[in-house]
Amino acid sequence: MRIGRQLRVTEEERSALEALIRAGSTPQNLADRCRIVLASADGRSLAAIARELGTWPQRVSRWRDRWLKTSPEDTIANRLADEPRPGSPGKFTAEQHCSIIALACEPPENCGLPFTHWSAPDLAREAVKRGIVEEISPRTVGRFFKRIRP
Repeated sequence: MRIGRQLRVTEEERSALEALIRAGSTPQNLADRCRIVLASADGRSLAAIARELGTWPQRVSRWRDRWLKTSPEDTIANRLADEPRPGSPGKFTAEQHCSIIALACEPPENCGLPFTHWSAPDLAREAVKRGIVEEISPRTVGRFFKRIRP
């Protein structure tokens, strides 16, 4: 069994963690992280916390260690936030997505085009022509719409 540093929380941190647990709008994974921190601060073992929460001891250990490694001056939300995911950041902003979707809602005839329905290649060309994006493939435009279909 690994013995680590004692996890401590201030009264202010305890109040904030308990408030997050009670709030109906708190995502369940964040509430579980709060429970892990509070139970660890109460001196309970990793295995006992894992059993109570129905999770793996490794998960309890990860969030306990993360709490210990972060600065107490940082906000609780930042201390319990997910780490950045691997991979490159998205190439298009939310505004660009919305502008392309709004473009698709316009009739092509209003743009002086000789057809009645947009295709992905036509939308890609028009988005570049209007300066919404520097470049975009028809396949990427198609993915935008695939995500919003019911």
